[in-house]
Amino acid sequence: MEKKVVLLTNDDGINSPGLHALYDAFSKKWKTYIVAPEWERSASSHAVTLHRPLRVRKVKNMVYSVDGTPSDCVHLAVNGLLKKKPDIIVSGINLGENLGDDITYSGTVSAAFEGTLLGIPSIAISIEGRRNFHFEPAVIVAEKIITVILEHGLPQDTFLNVNVPNVSNINQIKGIKVTRKGKRIYKEQVVKRKDPRGKWYYWIGGNNTNNQIPLEGSDIEAIKEGYVSITPINVDLTNYNVMEGLKKLFNDLW
Repeated sequence: MEKKVVLLTNDDGINSPGLHALYDAFSKKWKTYIVAPEWERSASSHAVTLHRPLRVRKVKNMVYSVDGTPSDCVHLAVNGLLKKKPDIIVSGINLGENLGDDITYSGTVSAAFEGTLLGIPSIAISIEGRRNFHFEPAVIVAEKIITVILEHGLPQDTFLNVNVPNVSNINQIKGIKVTRKGKRIYKEQVVKRKDPRGKWYYWIGGNNTNNQIPLEGSDIEAIKEGYVSITPINVDLTNYNVMEGLKKLFNDLW
């Protein structure tokens, strides 16, 4: 039987240990490619590069870096670099969680979004924390989830955002919960400073905090309680609940 084709990408860059932890495990079981950004592109969201050509560097067989965004990497891999369309796209392992409203900024999540737009089952996987990451449990979780998806597929226009507790042993994970997107509170910070020539510059901090709006059944709650969180994300962003009300509001406008 021909091996399934897995495409790996991320937003932490081609040298990220989380990316290579997946590659080392998956390449033993599946035909695994890496197409990832040349350098870190965290918080790049769903940006694509349209104003300049993209450069691709072959690192080694089946491993490529791109001087673009995570979404660029997925688009190039599917439509230009790979001879065969991948059976699944996995974005990660991201160094740090992508919970709640993080998904609107995350390049990791947006790579899975792009894969879904291209009609390929996709997941984004992240590990909580900021340092001292333990990748083995997250790799085991990812492999289990991928095995299920390869057998059963995913609903149309839906990808999975997976977050894994940062624990040293898989037995420390209490289980898996299918969750809703939580709500995080950010302290937006803009730092204003002068450069050596006396000109002002600004640095957007993106300083998120642990302040969260408690939502039952959310990804934030699951991770806090020691569970893997799997959140199904629909690429259709339409708010159907308000459509009828808006129709009544704007019917007489034109």
